[in-house]
This record gives sequence, structure tokens and C-alpha cells, in this order.
Amino acid sequence: MADPIVAQRFKALVLPHLSSAFNLARWLTRNDHDAQDVVQEAYLRAYKFFPGFRGEDPRSWLLAIVRNTFYTWYQQNRGQASATVFDEEIHSAETAAPHPHDNPEAMLIRSESQKRVHQALQALPLEFREVVMLRELEELSYKQIAAVVGIPMGTVMSRLGRGRQLLAKLLAPMDQEA
Repeated sequence: MADPIVAQRFKALVLPHLSSAFNLARWLTRNDHDAQDVVQEAYLRAYKFFPGFRGEDPRSWLLAIVRNTFYTWYQQNRGQASATVFDEEIHSAETAAPHPHDNPEAMLIRSESQKRVHQALQALPLEFREVVMLRELEELSYKQIAAVVGIPMGTVMSRLGRGRQLLAKLLAPMDQEA
């Protein structure tokens, strides 16, 4: 039976970061169902090792566990990975509310632009996608990203710069069409 104090502390410190954990898993797996499996396994691991948690940043600690759980899952399912592509419009729990003065054309353009950005993000190689996602969507600091990914801060900055350049190249042809 679990220690009620540990369970209460886990609930207070780690559970509030469920949406960040799911967001990271969703971008890594590119699939809602697989992301749910990864997050569930990550939370089980986090709970198991929580009594040893001494860190100051439970969010970064949890995201590192989610990332490591993803890589374990990925190694086990490499040939069996689902072909379902993550579609932000369908899978997002946070859809932007339309501006009250937007006309249907403006709403369509914004929707298409978001779709293109998400497709470009999905096209990034995994090592760049994860740092771009952690920085731009989860708003983690370079130091936090370094802790989550387990790489030096200089490597974070390098991957982030290269990821942004690749993203710009992927979006450039799209920008010229508009």
C-alpha cells in the first residue's frame, strides 16, 4: 500500500503537469492513442520513483520521464508504429476561439496556416522536433530542456537553432504561395 503522504505530494507536484506530459508525448508519438499509453507508463514510473525525487522542478523531471518512456516505447514498437498522423485540428484539446470580428475567410486562412506549421513541425527530425516543441510550445528554458533531454545547454541551443532553420525552410515554399 502506498504512503498517503507520498501520494498526496505526488498529486500536488506532478499531476498538474499532465497536459504538458501529454503534449510532449503527442508530439513525439504523433498519435493520441500512443501518447496516452506513453503518458500512462510515464506516470507509473514517476510514481514508483517519486519517493526519491529531490528536485526543484517537478515539470522538467516528469517531462524527462515522459521522453525516456517514449524512447523505450519507440524501441519496442518501431516496426509496429501506427500510421495515424497527429492532426492538431482533430486532436487538440485547446482550439483557439475565433475572434468576434473575423470573417470566414480570415478564419480559414488562420486554420490553414496553423495546419501548415504543425505539418512542418511533424516533418522535423525527432531530435529537433522535441527541443523546438519544448521551447516554443511548452515554454521551457534552455536549462530545463537540457535537463529533460539529457544534453548540455549548448547542444540545446544548437539543436534549437538548427530546428528553427529547418522549420523556416519547410515553411518557406508555403509562405511563397500565400
